[in-house]
Amino acid sequence: MPFFDRKKELAFLEEKWCDPRPQFIVLWGKRRVGKTELVKQFMSDKPHLYFLSESTNEREQLKRFSQSFGNLFQEPLLKTRGFSEWEESFQYIKEKGLRFVLTIDEFPYLIESNRSIPSLFQKAWDEYWSKSSLYLILLGSSITMMENDVLGYNSPLYGRRTGQWKVEPMTFDAVSHFRSGNSFEDRLMHYSIVGGIPAYWNHLSKEKDVFLNIKDHLLKKGEVLYEEVEFLLREELREPRYYFALLQAIAQGKRKLSEIVNATGLNTATANKYLSVLIDLHIVEREIPITEEKPLKSKKGLYRISDELCHFWFKHVFPKKGDLEMGKRDNVLKHIQEGFSQHVSLIYEKLALALLPQYSDHFFEFSRIGKWWDSKDEMDIVALNPDLDAILFGEVKWTLKPMGTDIFEALKEKARRVKWGTENRKEYFCLWSKQGFTDAMIEKAKKENIKLFKGENLFL
Repeated sequence: MPFFDRKKELAFLEEKWCDPRPQFIVLWGKRRVGKTELVKQFMSDKPHLYFLSESTNEREQLKRFSQSFGNLFQEPLLKTRGFSEWEESFQYIKEKGLRFVLTIDEFPYLIESNRSIPSLFQKAWDEYWSKSSLYLILLGSSITMMENDVLGYNSPLYGRRTGQWKVEPMTFDAVSHFRSGNSFEDRLMHYSIVGGIPAYWNHLSKEKDVFLNIKDHLLKKGEVLYEEVEFLLREELREPRYYFALLQAIAQGKRKLSEIVNATGLNTATANKYLSVLIDLHIVEREIPITEEKPLKSKKGLYRISDELCHFWFKHVFPKKGDLEMGKRDNVLKHIQEGFSQHVSLIYEKLALALLPQYSDHFFEFSRIGKWWDSKDEMDIVALNPDLDAILFGEVKWTLKPMGTDIFEALKEKARRVKWGTENRKEYFCLWSKQGFTDAMIEKAKKENIKLFKGENLFL
């Protein structure tokens, strides 16, 4: 598996390694995001022990933990007899007195085998490791358990860690390396189906175009990506049928709470409960118009699936499972192709919002950035700075034609409807286009200092 990016994460881990004091690092993030590869890259030139927890009983976990140390330090008794209890292993590590990296991957599985594990590791740190040379890393993919049982205020481990890092999906620029040399359009279309999860890119073929990759790797029974979303959700959630209903409704365009309730048949309280869980798992997010002064109390919230593969799967694969099980991939692919441009356009809007802060020096320092809508209109990009009384408006288009002045004039008209700032607020404009701009739009942009972006780059 090629290793790209993660420079900030590696720099963080290296900085902690250079500090001679004992370290207790917590890394967490969604499954397949690349946590394990990151740590293996970091440990590659250092003395280390990597232990992968599994969904098994505590006795088996301790046995395997003992064997790992027996192999590392060539001690036959540990390979055969092993540690009799966890505390014996903690003391053994301290007595070794060595500076090495101890990584425990999928730590939540260890907790599931014994709910007292956080308390046992608290004792390990307080009585043995806090005065040692150990560099401890705990990894976890169960976001809820990591944030509650390891990082949370009520966890016995609270206050012990010396550093933490949530490993996020890779940026579009980083995962573009998987299709280096390909066009922006090709890279974005692939990004629109698998997002920033590096493991998913490895299940796609660089030699195939996006539709052949979809047909061969997302619509074909037996392929990893065909089952991936369902597997992950069943791993994380106790009552997946309710979550599946919610996610399918959102993927099909039901974004208001009332629409979701009507589509699923769930009552409002139940829908809110399950949506909150999906938000905590970073699968769904609730968007609010960026100009709202009290976003938490806003009634204008719209839900969307933030995970690209999950969104694509619930929109195109899950509803057609019957056809796909019967091998009718061509029929399903034809349906996908008909609406794919609209699907990619939503991802292009999301990308523009992510890239825009890099160009803030062409406008002003943004304090907030997002979307705006009311009952009649919506805008793809709005960025604000109340202290400067400055606001930026932007439009993003994924169309076959170059963007003309009509789009810009419509954007200006919508900007007048946005009630924010003072009467003398400073207004800025930007346009993002897949196909570039007409000559008339380019001339207008030069005269009125409108920033134009073609594809992923600043054009003018």
